[in-house]
Amino acid sequence: MSELINIAVDAMGGDGSPKKIIDGIIYNHKNNKENFFKIFGNNNQIYDLINNKIDKNFYEIIHTSNSVKSTDSPLEAAKKGKDTSMWLAIESVKKKESDIVISAGNTGALLVIAKLNLEMIENIDKPALSALWPNKKGMSVVLDLGANIECSSKNLIDFSIMGSSLYKSLYPNEDANVALLNIGSEELKGNEIIKETFQKLNEKKNINFNFSGFIEGNELMNGEVNVVVSDGFTGNVALKTAEGTANFITEELKKALSGTLLGKISSILNISNLKKFKKRLDPRLYNGAIFIGLDAPVVKSHGGTDYIGFSNSLDVCNRIIKGNLINKIKENIL
Repeated sequence: MSELINIAVDAMGGDGSPKKIIDGIIYNHKNNKENFFKIFGNNNQIYDLINNKIDKNFYEIIHTSNSVKSTDSPLEAAKKGKDTSMWLAIESVKKKESDIVISAGNTGALLVIAKLNLEMIENIDKPALSALWPNKKGMSVVLDLGANIECSSKNLIDFSIMGSSLYKSLYPNEDANVALLNIGSEELKGNEIIKETFQKLNEKKNINFNFSGFIEGNELMNGEVNVVVSDGFTGNVALKTAEGTANFITEELKKALSGTLLGKISSILNISNLKKFKKRLDPRLYNGAIFIGLDAPVVKSHGGTDYIGFSNSLDVCNRIIKGNLINKIKENIL
């Protein structure tokens, strides 16, 4: 058996845990035998869920009865001690016992505990929260999505390098095309920081991506750019707006196709196209935000996703390690 990728899993975070987490591991393992799961959580709850579902050569349970709650503030989570499932999972990566860590738990707590345990990559001042978004041609990496409200031009340049490194790790056969999210595409638009970042990226010759200048919010899905960079405030607003719009369109379409007899007939006639539409907007396919800038990758699964969504975030973990993300960032950071 070839060397497995070691994924540290916080089994107690998110809605419906640990069952959802364990079901996600079982579902993922059916399709991928490259991962070993170090599962942190309450053994009394976890064992019955996983026993005889996966070969014991592919997982280990590390027992703890303590966990971070969704209602805990980041400070409260950190003060709970070093025996929570989230802390122990992150510590496993710190000790080089695991390659990557994933949790569906409290986002703020995860970021704080990760920063307490893990070192920053040299020459990076701030980590960023990134995620995958669908576009017309495939997928985009978008960052920062809320880890840093205020950013300098140095931070945005670092995010460009980290985001393009992440994209190349996940999609090694494609080029990274980076753009800065702005209120206009002209060079004179935007605040001083983003204009300064634009100028510096235009002048750099040794960057590992194509720099495409500015991009406006209405162009995020056109596929011409696959790495979108912004400060955390702007990125978070864009993310929530995109999620809300997708949900609105899906719900309104459901109403239109089920409210009248003609709508119901139309939905039956177009069932194949409707399934494709539903799959394209299925948030489970894009589950798994990545906290990058630290010397080990930390993945945040959406707390409200189901086991399929969690399984997809495990696939992201696998691809990040196989794509050698941390070394890519270290090689390219300025």
